[in-house]
Amino acid sequence: MELLTVIIVLALTGVAVGFAEGLLGVGGCFIMVPVTFFVFKEMGYGDIALKLAFGSNLLVVFPTAISGAWAHTKKEAVWWKAGMVLGVFGAIGALIGATITSQLLSEEILKPAFGLVIGLGALRMLTWKPQKTAEVPKAQPLTWACCGFPIGIICGMLGLGGGIITVPVLAMALKFKMHHAVGTSLSMMIFTSIAGSIGYLINGLSVPNLPPYSIGYVNLLVGACLAMTSIPIAQIGAKTAHKLPAKKLQYVFIAVMFYAALKMIGVFEWLGLPI
Repeated sequence: MELLTVIIVLALTGVAVGFAEGLLGVGGCFIMVPVTFFVFKEMGYGDIALKLAFGSNLLVVFPTAISGAWAHTKKEAVWWKAGMVLGVFGAIGALIGATITSQLLSEEILKPAFGLVIGLGALRMLTWKPQKTAEVPKAQPLTWACCGFPIGIICGMLGLGGGIITVPVLAMALKFKMHHAVGTSLSMMIFTSIAGSIGYLINGLSVPNLPPYSIGYVNLLVGACLAMTSIPIAQIGAKTAHKLPAKKLQYVFIAVMFYAALKMIGVFEWLGLPI
């Protein structure tokens, strides 16, 4: 694959990632992972392609999450106290999760298992009916910490920003309004994404024959190509989110979750569908 083709493919992928992150409060790694995995395999790094995709994609989530969180903050849709507690404990979990994947586990185990979890979460959100009375969620730092840590572990293990899990948890279990769940999820991802990326960087330092511009399992060239479009587009996604009614935003999020679940389980591959 020629370098110019790689740059164009990654830049276009960044557009989709940035819009999804700003709109839905997700990291967009379920979009980036298949693309970057394919790119690294085409470059001849099949044995470590998935770990390179995880580490590089988490690096992209970091500045894009800052961009999206800032846009949601201007709409007063980020509870920073909750986001920081979730994020700090999520970051600890993400470091652990990245180490587990780098040292112990394979994609054959992780992808279908997490795909099933995402699918069950999507079904739960589909059948969930929000309370008719608008509640202001109570401050629950201990609960936030207990939620953030395991979410962070999953983020690190699967190279995800974590919004695809965090948004349902905030909306359903912690009674956040949908727009606030999206915005606060992005604030958490600032912490989990950089911690997970550092985990893959450290654990890949001793790996030989990495692609050019790589530091451990983090490839700076791939990250830059994705980030140059995802960061500004995240602002557009965030503005679009606040123009959608909460119910429509919920259905969009459920559709994204189902797609991610089927993709991770491998249903599209079994059916021979290139999506």
